[in-house]
Amino acid sequence: MVGFVALVLGVVALVHYYLWHRLIRSTTRPGRIRRVLTWILVGLGVLAPVTLIGSRSEWGHSLAWPGFFWLAVMFYLFVFLLVLEIPRALAVLTLGVVERGAGRWNPSAVVARRMARTAALADQSAPAGQSVRADQPLPAEQPVPVAHAGRPAEGSEAGPDLMGRRLFIARTAAVVAGAGALTAVGTGIRTALGDPVIESVKVTLPKLDSRLSGLRFAVVSDIHLGPLTGTRHTERIVRMINSLEADVVAVVGDLVDGTVAELGPLARPLRSLESRYGAYFVTGNHEYYTANGPQEWIEELRGLGIRPLGNERVEIAHAGAVLDLAGVNDVNGAASGDGPDFERALGGRDRSRSTVLLAHQPVQVVEAARYGVDLQLSGHTHGGQMVPFNLVIPLQQPMVSGLGEMDGTQVYVTRGAGFWGPPVRVGSSPEITLLEIQN
Repeated sequence: MVGFVALVLGVVALVHYYLWHRLIRSTTRPGRIRRVLTWILVGLGVLAPVTLIGSRSEWGHSLAWPGFFWLAVMFYLFVFLLVLEIPRALAVLTLGVVERGAGRWNPSAVVARRMARTAALADQSAPAGQSVRADQPLPAEQPVPVAHAGRPAEGSEAGPDLMGRRLFIARTAAVVAGAGALTAVGTGIRTALGDPVIESVKVTLPKLDSRLSGLRFAVVSDIHLGPLTGTRHTERIVRMINSLEADVVAVVGDLVDGTVAELGPLARPLRSLESRYGAYFVTGNHEYYTANGPQEWIEELRGLGIRPLGNERVEIAHAGAVLDLAGVNDVNGAASGDGPDFERALGGRDRSRSTVLLAHQPVQVVEAARYGVDLQLSGHTHGGQMVPFNLVIPLQQPMVSGLGEMDGTQVYVTRGAGFWGPPVRVGSSPEITLLEIQN
């Protein structure tokens, strides 16, 4: 934990230094304005890690909105400025080349400088009352200062213009990055706080008993009840799930970001979930991050009519046939001796029957495939939540979102119905899935 906090502090510090260099130092001249902007950025730099660390505590809830909003803006400022580095460098390089060419090849400028030197030499060397003849040879002409690498040499007449143009390029890049970041965050907030999308998916299971064909699962994950969500967030999700008239409701982890004492009222609408064969829950990594651990939430959900599947399975009897529905704990539970136990959940079953497994992280499909699971339902990734994080997820997980397969086991990864951290979703809308199995 200490190492993670140190990493977060280091990354935040580096990002803010980069933002200061590009948004303040490069766009302002030394003086009061630069100092004021610098201190404002320092304050925001302190707010970012304090929000990340304190948002799980009651004292930090008041910082959640401003802190997470700045984290999102900070991230997209960083992304846009990085993207603009190449065109910015090309513009500065081109400007330097143009200025050097103008200083070397402008005949008018050369003649004017020669005449100025002639007058200066005449004033300094001619005896009193004697003038310099026009045809008198001049001392060897000294080289004219020329700007190099886009920077004006001292004494060059192009200097002030060049510096002004470099400042213009820096300010233009800053304005473009700022506009892009605010637009991305603004639309991302609207998406994250809006209604989840209903994704309808049909999955063919070769071993499925034909009598089970058409069985429907409402899959929801990563609801993330926390300081930025309210009871309406839960009520809307429950209402949308109930409208699907599913046979089974599967809540595949990361329901909460806090304790029952803090967030219990936000979870109470879950007691109204409706389905033919019940609602089931497995833990996600965030259940293990809560101060009191996942057990209090497991008991709370039991009281709300949702059955936790902690490394166990149940039989879903439908139309005279039976489906095995299993669930395993999240991998983060291993540190406290409460990790996934596939043998306990899947061992000794009738392998002629199809099995659907609830497992929070897609990577758990590696173990599920060894047990011949037909379909795994997962979440965890948020579909990346904020582009370009979707490009990083494959470093840890086999899938980002949607339907895939590994070693004969199919896995569906839902993007989740909520958000974590900034209330922002860019390129990944929230989702509730209506998944139908067929043979």
